[in-house]
Amino acid sequence: MRNGRTLRLVAVAALAVLTAAACGDGDGGKGAKPGTGTPSGGSGLSLPSLRGEKIEVAAVWTGPEQENFTKVLKEFEKRTGATVTFVPAQDPIVNFLGTKIAGGSPPDVAMLPQVGAIHQAAAQKWIKPLGPEAKAQLAKNYSKGWQDLGAVDGTPYGVYFKAANKSLIWYNTAAFDNAGASEPKTWKEFLATAETISASGVTPVSVGGADGWTLTDWFENVYLSQAGPEKYDRLARHELKWTDPSVAQALTTLGELFGKPSLLAGGTNGALQTEFPVSVTQTFTGGDQAKAAMVFEGDFSAINIAETGAKIGTDAKVFPFPAVGDAGTAPVVTGGDAAVALKDSKGAQALLTFLASPDAARIWAAEGGFLSPNKALDPAAYPNDVQREIATSLIGAGDDFRFDMSDQMPQSFGGTPGKGEWKALQDFLKNPKDVAGTQARLEAEAAKAYKG
Repeated sequence: MRNGRTLRLVAVAALAVLTAAACGDGDGGKGAKPGTGTPSGGSGLSLPSLRGEKIEVAAVWTGPEQENFTKVLKEFEKRTGATVTFVPAQDPIVNFLGTKIAGGSPPDVAMLPQVGAIHQAAAQKWIKPLGPEAKAQLAKNYSKGWQDLGAVDGTPYGVYFKAANKSLIWYNTAAFDNAGASEPKTWKEFLATAETISASGVTPVSVGGADGWTLTDWFENVYLSQAGPEKYDRLARHELKWTDPSVAQALTTLGELFGKPSLLAGGTNGALQTEFPVSVTQTFTGGDQAKAAMVFEGDFSAINIAETGAKIGTDAKVFPFPAVGDAGTAPVVTGGDAAVALKDSKGAQALLTFLASPDAARIWAAEGGFLSPNKALDPAAYPNDVQREIATSLIGAGDDFRFDMSDQMPQSFGGTPGKGEWKALQDFLKNPKDVAGTQARLEAEAAKAYKG
């Protein structure tokens, strides 16, 4: 996990915090008076007074995610005097926003979970460029890679507030200990570990195949590590066809796991009927006799693990997605939610400025189930060592990461339940031997989506 870079990051982050504290606003840590816009904490961030202004923020978050984001919005209210309302949005959010805009009542700010959605919204002229204060925070606190993801044709529109490290495999330590298994570093070792755990009487891998997006994440990690970043970028832009030999190789590799139903919790049919939250919880329920020993997905899995009562760092641990291919390079695939302004108002721009600061990220980080691409955020803000390690690994990757491929594609292909890539990979999970047929279906659907 780039340990050397991680240690340097922690040192730099600690120095940044000490420096910020020394250069603070002198309020003694008492915080701002409500509605004054006075800086609070150690970042020196100044926000305008917005007393009397009402701001609506739309996002698809529900449950704990909505609750924790609301805490961030409450702090913004406290500092500015604005009244902020969370607007629950349906997924895909671009369709939801289109309806709102057509009806003349768009929210002030929206959280977009796909790079493609930002480009689509910009093409429709739905969203507004970042103002000078938000751009300043973005330039100060984010690497070029994350800045570029929120830009369209060089113009910055989005602030990536919440990120995801989608190159993680969580495991039940009791099941591993019982089997005498250790953390694998390569795909070959991963498959061998799965067989070792299977021999101990526990099914090794839980797959949330009912949610097609989890299968796209499986494919992307294998493809990035095996084919490399250049081909990954070309496939994401459909400059490389899905019938390319590199796609066949990745699917064949994935089939080494998917093609062995005995290694999947519930077998093939069980995996196809398992939704993502259950894929996680069934891995950490039942001690060393859980329904599965490992589950692949991002840092956000911590929320679901917490629901089981398993303690992260003790009962539940994590290792990087294994390196695939000759290069031996472990993949770093990310996702994220970007804040964009749909109204060119003082309140919308102030909220984007706040969300681009470490002050906003610190609030949710303390609650868990959150990862920030903000390099100015002190890793100490995270609640446990496991999440700190995941966060520092992401920041330590610098620009050597790739954003979720399906989130870069047209929504009709890469982000719609029961259609496009999601459906094709669910069919592949059902029949992993049909590599050529899967490629043909993927290419036909992609060609249609990109043409549209």
